[in-house]
Amino acid sequence: MIALVLLGVVALAVGGCVCVVWAERGGPRWVRTVATVTLAAGKVVRRSQRNRRPGLNGTSGDDG
Repeated sequence: MIALVLLGVVALAVGGCVCVVWAERGGPRWVRTVATVTLAAGKVVRRSQRNRRPGLNGTSGDDG
């Protein structure tokens, strides 16, 4: 069951990436919409990773 869920997530991610490339080349409106949603989801994921791991951005918080 978990494998099917992971396979679905991977399929959605690959489909989103294909739509981003297709939209850059002037695809139809629905492709541009999917590409916009995919890019927005990527920004949300990056932002959540940045907020979750503040010590990985080069500053340790130690003054010593």
